[in-house]
Amino acid sequence: MGEQRTLLAVFAHPDDESFGIGGTLARYAAEGVHMVLACATMGEAGKIHDPSLGTREQLAEIRERELRCACDVLGISELHLLGYRDSGMAGSPDNDDPRSLVQADPAEVVGKIVRVMRQVRPQVVVTFEEGGGYGHPDHVAIHRHTVAAFQATGDPSQYPEQLAAGLKPHAPQKLYFTALPRRFFRGFAQRLKEMGLADRLADFDWESRGVPDELCTFEIDVSAYVDIKLQAFQCHRSQFSRDGPFGLLPPEVRWDFMSTEYFSLAGARLEAGQKPETDLFANT
Repeated sequence: MGEQRTLLAVFAHPDDESFGIGGTLARYAAEGVHMVLACATMGEAGKIHDPSLGTREQLAEIRERELRCACDVLGISELHLLGYRDSGMAGSPDNDDPRSLVQADPAEVVGKIVRVMRQVRPQVVVTFEEGGGYGHPDHVAIHRHTVAAFQATGDPSQYPEQLAAGLKPHAPQKLYFTALPRRFFRGFAQRLKEMGLADRLADFDWESRGVPDELCTFEIDVSAYVDIKLQAFQCHRSQFSRDGPFGLLPPEVRWDFMSTEYFSLAGARLEAGQKPETDLFANT
């Protein structure tokens, strides 16, 4: 029998795993891949879109329950909580909280991610692209720390105390970044225009959203898993707003946009005429 396939996703907040690549996680779980999630914070600086769930003071507890619900739905069998506080949006007072991810010692954060990598020994690691999707400080930070961990985890000179405790160096084979190509946002804006809804999001900067198309080197068809992805969304009740861009769309249009998820392989780009690949575990 071959080695157990393992995928490690490293994200900043509860709901990042569902809203971003829930279909991909569900697909690989269904294929028997051991699915592991490391989550850096409990999203304490987020909003509560459903006040019946509790107060802001209870938000960390609420969001941890929501995260565990989503993990069960998606088939994520192992969850690691890194224990930092949500840093909030750029420029907010939460940025200055000494417990926040952006204030944490980088070597400490990287060491925690290295420990998870050495424990679960994934072939594939997934995290945010360098812009963090929309620039959230925690998304940008967890991208940077995960890249550093990916580079350090196979080196026995890095975090030797972990080796002394019985962990062995492990070098994952692939590092992917979640990414939405600019063509996705162009298509989304065109759909809204055709439906007469463009004025509802007139302040949304469609041109700057996403990464260059040629950096999206992988496209995963998750059409068979959209139902599961939506169930995972529903776990995150405190964060789901029906007033967002997707909430404006009819279900069938929303389904179309949710049926493909996009990734960049670290260091790769598409050449002219080259098509994106379709399996994160190819050649592992």
